[in-house]
Amino acid sequence: MFRESEGISLILERDAAAAAGFPVDAPMALITLNVYSALDGVGLTAAVASALAKTNIACNMVAALNHDHVFVPLDRADEAVRILLNLQAAATAP
Repeated sequence: MFRESEGISLILERDAAAAAGFPVDAPMALITLNVYSALDGVGLTAAVASALAKTNIACNMVAALNHDHVFVPLDRADEAVRILLNLQAAATAP
């Protein structure tokens, strides 16, 4: 939940949002980055967002205590996962 001066934003599962009467106009898929990321770390969010932007995939990042989470359009989720796996492979290659 994010409280802003304009209102409250919630991250909910689609069924929960629909049950509460909220519109679900653009369902997103959640991709959790299974790498520990410190809240004060630099660069991970930029690398992920940039890799996805190169193929015109919109993303919304949420940093939690131990992992970062990426929300992408549901219909591009498989493609986004492939891109992120390629990014991971490039980052860990010798």
